[in-house]
Amino acid sequence: MSKAAIIGGGVIGGGWAARFLLNGWDVAVCDPDPEAGRKIGEVLANARRSLPALYDRALPAEGKLSFHTDLAEAVKGAKWVQESVPETLELKHRVLPAIQAAVGPDAIIGSSTSGFKPSELNAAGTRAIVAHPFNPVYLLPLVELVGDPDTCAQAAEILRGIGMFPLHVRKEIDAHIADRLLEAVWREALWLVKDGVATTEEIDESIRMAFGIRWAQMGLFETYRIAGGEAGMKHFMAQFGPALSWPWTKLMDVPEFNDALVDLIASQSDAQSGHLSIRELERLRDDNVVGMIRALRRSGSGAGGVVRAHEGGLVQGGEHEGLPITVARQVPTTWTDYNGHMNETHYLEAASIATDRFMEMIGADAAYVASGKSYFTVENHVRYLDEVHAGERLTVTTQVLAAEGKKMQLFHRLWREDDRLAATVETLLLHTDLTTRRTSLPEPQVTAALTGWAARHAAMPADGAGRFVGQRVPAPETV
Repeated sequence: MSKAAIIGGGVIGGGWAARFLLNGWDVAVCDPDPEAGRKIGEVLANARRSLPALYDRALPAEGKLSFHTDLAEAVKGAKWVQESVPETLELKHRVLPAIQAAVGPDAIIGSSTSGFKPSELNAAGTRAIVAHPFNPVYLLPLVELVGDPDTCAQAAEILRGIGMFPLHVRKEIDAHIADRLLEAVWREALWLVKDGVATTEEIDESIRMAFGIRWAQMGLFETYRIAGGEAGMKHFMAQFGPALSWPWTKLMDVPEFNDALVDLIASQSDAQSGHLSIRELERLRDDNVVGMIRALRRSGSGAGGVVRAHEGGLVQGGEHEGLPITVARQVPTTWTDYNGHMNETHYLEAASIATDRFMEMIGADAAYVASGKSYFTVENHVRYLDEVHAGERLTVTTQVLAAEGKKMQLFHRLWREDDRLAATVETLLLHTDLTTRRTSLPEPQVTAALTGWAARHAAMPADGAGRFVGQRVPAPETV
């Protein structure tokens, strides 16, 4: 089991702890705050609710969490040490040498700094790199890496293993890349509020109702390439480039950061969101982020592509009560309804995912479909036996009831995390030639694999099966 040490248990440190812990690492948190355990616990509660919901496969078994006030004890044996103390160079100059003196020579030492350069961090001869994440660290994949190229390459490999997207910044620069872009937008927004042009709520609406959605899946330059139409980026630059010299913005000017401006911003923000607690806002944010990233998974765009790639490396399989596990995952909030439990349609969706997984197991996978053959579902029967709630682990097992010629009949059992049976789904499928759109016999290797599973499952009980499904198989010409 790999170990990560988190030095500083605030918002960012807590997010790092959750990201490593939920990806199977042991995590040691070092923070003198007596409330560190409670604060980290609240971050973890949010992370446990949201991060696994991004995936259709179960994340690794959670690592072991420990708390320490002694830095040397916390970093002992750590493969990764993440410094996440407050953003003051003097404090980092005290903490980083202490980390280096106590940690092994091969350990990665990363700093969560949002603004300082590695040359500033390592003025005392330490070997830290910048590993700058974004809040919430347990959901957003980007980590900006700045520093020694070899160390950054090693760090990138580890970060990809916990589902993050490492971006190696080519040159040292204050605030790296993303925060410089955010600073420009933030500065302009402060002027718009100060000059009475817009409120904090109106500015947020302009982002989330328009370009914020575009940026989530295409970023800036690809979005503008489309804006150029068929002529592309050159046309966009020619058409809108001159506007850069117009006095549209106050980008180079900074509004005076006085009490009046702070009070104005704070009062508008309170009016906008003061009816929700910070934890309620975090859960709202997390649910929205999960929903958007899951939508992006389908096309592999943006953060969705990172999740899809990470999920491909997650171990799946095993058995439960002698049957293969075809689904092991957390129930996302998007699967729940107004009653707070899993909506009836998603019981069938879980079974559909299990069917797809079983098809892979017998060789009827994506390559097989690409060759022009597949199985089509022609009938389902669902029995709803128990409630399942958001955040619960759902396990599906699959039993083969029949494997005769063109027919494949499956019996899926959906298990709650407390090992209670939540539902059964009986599914009848017919093998189909995708070219003629008619039923056909499967390829010999698929038949052999399927009948092998059927033989293994033949003596097993299947309570609740056979009452409806398979009583009348549609004629081939109707399929």
